[in-house]
Amino acid sequence: MAMRDIRIVPDPVLRTPCEPITSIDDRVRGLVTDLLETVDHEGRAGLSANQIGVGLRAFSWNIDDEIGYVLNPVLVETSADEYQDGDEGCLSVPGLWYPTHRAWYARVVGTDLDGNEVVVQGTELMARCLQHEMDHLDGLLYLDRLERSVRKKAMKAIREQL
Repeated sequence: MAMRDIRIVPDPVLRTPCEPITSIDDRVRGLVTDLLETVDHEGRAGLSANQIGVGLRAFSWNIDDEIGYVLNPVLVETSADEYQDGDEGCLSVPGLWYPTHRAWYARVVGTDLDGNEVVVQGTELMARCLQHEMDHLDGLLYLDRLERSVRKKAMKAIREQL
């Protein structure tokens, strides 16, 4: 397997909700290898399957020297009363960073390639990554979470890049 090209907006795969993984086969094993190899580079915090053109519910992360993956993740908890505001970027929206409101804590539950439960949780950057990647799997971009005036500016910047 190999490092894969990142899909860039306005690629429609980024706006298509991903399908659950129903069986672990060579295709899914290859997907996990590709997700891990592609996220394992400086400046990359997370990568969803649809960002490399695969419409399945899986993502990888690379936070604080920890690299991992989860299949069929479900966002089961976020902090209800603690939030973070900070600039957020996306490999599929290269070079653009905008202030994005996220929960300070997040927890995701899914499985690994052997069907074992995987729990991924964290605060600050990890929480931001988990929420960001879950959005991708649902066909959303961080741009969708921006305040209206900021989103308008972001969309203009994207059009200028095309």
